[in-house]
Amino acid sequence: MIVKAVKKEEIHMKKFIEEFKTFALRGNMMDMAVGVLIGGAFSSLVTSLTDNFINPVLKFVTRAENYSLQDVAGFASSFLSAVVNFFIMAFVLFCLLKAINKLMDLGKKKEAPAAPTTKKCPYCLTEIDINATRCPHCTSELDK
Repeated sequence: MIVKAVKKEEIHMKKFIEEFKTFALRGNMMDMAVGVLIGGAFSSLVTSLTDNFINPVLKFVTRAENYSLQDVAGFASSFLSAVVNFFIMAFVLFCLLKAINKLMDLGKKKEAPAAPTTKKCPYCLTEIDINATRCPHCTSELDK
């Protein structure tokens, strides 16, 4: 009795894991996850652009603050660091998705191309049924 209950639970757990795997690895779910991660990285890039370029330029133009060459180099360095971080994040996500897609394709069998259902009439070049013995357009007799 206990053995049957344990086996039944194992079957339910395997089914649950299989359903979760199908849900988590669907294309639109992966796209959404990538979108959230890239959005977060892009948000930090925009924040860095604002903090290290736009605000200092506005403060300098309105004469609210004067900057030394060292300050300007610090702003440029911080923004460049944010750009590099964004591209590293994008590259890592790209590699991760390529690996996941390759793993998903491993178990799939390649489908054989479907047999043709039409052929071209050698006289008028219109597409006709593959079993036709006479062309319905030019009424020519066809060889099989």
